Amino acid sequence: MEIKKPAIAGTLESSDCQVTVEAGEGKVDFSLESAVINQYGNQIKKVAYETLENLGIDNVKLTIVDKGALDCTIRARIEAAVYRSVGQIEDLPWGGAIR
Repeated sequence: MEIKKPAIAGTLESSDCQVTVEAGEGKVDFSLESAVINQYGNQIKKVAYETLENLGIDNVKLTIVDKGALDCTIRARIEAAVYRSVGQIEDLPWGGAIR
């Protein structure tokens, strides 16, 4: 899958995160802003990279502004932003459920 246009998913509310995806420059460019980066930064990065790998994305600029989101929320927000970016609005394979 290839990022076609910039897209955003999520909010800046507590226990959520805002994810932005844009076309990359031949690699995954990851940026994270979080109040809990020292405690959970590595886990957030791991979840982000696993989700991108599951979606077949290896060329993206991914920005996450975290407000205490759980792993499942981070995954869902990344998936939503990617699907919006590619214009996929039907038969969404959330979490790999549809294949």
